[in-house]
Amino acid sequence: MDIRIQAIHFDATVQLEAFIQKKVSKLEQYFDGIILAEVTLKVVKPETAKNKEAAIRLKIKNGDCFAEKVNDTFEGSIDECVEALEKQLVKFKEKIRAK
Repeated sequence: MDIRIQAIHFDATVQLEAFIQKKVSKLEQYFDGIILAEVTLKVVKPETAKNKEAAIRLKIKNGDCFAEKVNDTFEGSIDECVEALEKQLVKFKEKIRAK
């Protein structure tokens, strides 16, 4: 699986990128057909407590999965996105099996 990380209007740290790589690569255990993961990080204006937005789009065979979450930290946002995508991938896999 190819993982692309895009930070809008700021530079992501090496630690943050490593964290994202680790978390997103775990999604492969739920579904084998993930081709690409696009991670977009953005700081939402105005400066409030929960202003770190993460969006993950998974390109998979026969479709897409998408999750977007806002949290205090990018790590928290990524965690929430990965949890949401895990559920989507499990459902997607069940649909394929049912056919």
